[in-house]
This record gives sequence, C-alpha cells and structure tokens, in this order.
Amino acid sequence: MKIKVIVFDLDDTLYDEITFVRSGFRAVSEYFLPQSPHAMFAKMIEILEDAGRGTVFDKTLAAFGLRTKNNIKKALSIYRSHIPDIKLNEDAKEMLEHYKNQNIPLYIVTDGNKIVQANKIKALGLQNQVKKAFITHRYGKIHAKPSPYCFVKIAQLEEVEPHEIVYIADNSNKDFVEIKKLGFHTVRIRQGMFQDVQKSQEFEAHEEIKSLFTLKNILKSESL
Repeated sequence: MKIKVIVFDLDDTLYDEITFVRSGFRAVSEYFLPQSPHAMFAKMIEILEDAGRGTVFDKTLAAFGLRTKNNIKKALSIYRSHIPDIKLNEDAKEMLEHYKNQNIPLYIVTDGNKIVQANKIKALGLQNQVKKAFITHRYGKIHAKPSPYCFVKIAQLEEVEPHEIVYIADNSNKDFVEIKKLGFHTVRIRQGMFQDVQKSQEFEAHEEIKSLFTLKNILKSESL
C-alpha cells in the first residue's frame, strides 16, 4: 500500500465523543443551577442513557421547573459554544506525533456544527498537529459525509491520487461508502457509539482496527 497522506475523522476516532457531551452538560448545569449543578448534570446523564440526546435539555429543564423556549435555546447555545474539557486518546496522540515526525501530511475531515467542531479542534490542540481540519459544514451541509468533496480537495491540495490517501474513521453508516468508489483507502476503528454497527460490504472500510496503535502495522514505513 503506497500511502502519502493520512486523514482522520474526529469524534470517536481521535478522542471519546462522550467526554464532549459530558463537558457540555456540565457547562449547561453550571449556568442554570450554579449552586448545585451536580443534580442537573446527573439528570441529563440519566435522560441521555434512557432516551438519547434529542430531548435531554427539554426534559431536564422541565424536571427542574425551568422549561421555556428561551431556556431550551440558551442551553443549546451554551452546549455548542462552550470550550470543552476533552483530550486526545493516547493512541491518537502518539500516532499523530509519529506520522508528523515522518513528515506525512495529516488532515482531519469531520461533520458537525461549525462552532462545535472548531472548539473541539482547538481544545485538543489539533491545529498544531495537522495541516488542515476540514469541517464539512463550512462548505455547506450538502458536502457532509458521505460526500467525497473534502477528500477530493485534499487530493488536489497534495497533488496525489485517491489511492495514496487513507481515511481512518469510526462510522460505517457514512464515512466510507462514497470515497471508496473513488479509490480512497479506508480504515475503520471500532470504538465509540458506532462500534457495533454492521453494514453491507459497500459501506464497510477496507480494513478494521481496534486501536490507532495498529496503524503502524497497516501503514508500514516503507509504504509511506
């Protein structure tokens, strides 16, 4: 495998996304119940585990007698704009440093709210680790994954062919299906909320790993 460029997903690939969720819940709890934020935080976690993220703020604020349209909007704003307390996974930290030291161009392609994703990248110090982080929504939601738009831009920037680029990500629902058709190499890391998802071969990556440390076995130095 001749790989010249490495591209990483962000959430549940380089860090555990649940830590961002918890960080956001803490920020919201501290705003609405500064004297006893732990109670509200615990309620949010309970609702998250029972019903998922979609109704967390609505149900939590209702439980504390604080549910109004403005408060729901405020909670969402705080969640999205707060500076998160998150850190890179150890394997991500080591692999980023390893391939950066080999002068391999490193990129990120991630979906999500532009402010949220930018704050994550800054909190993780990734602006100093990669050449560029492509937040797909900056180019319009039409170019979010599975669109290959940002990957094609990386190939053009680096003047390489798709098969010389590898993308490492966690979500087989959308991360690999379209870029595989263009010849990009793909690696799925089985961790995070999508680790147990099983899709048809069309959607799955070329290879699977359980830790980014395993990249050293797949992307051997002589192939770079």
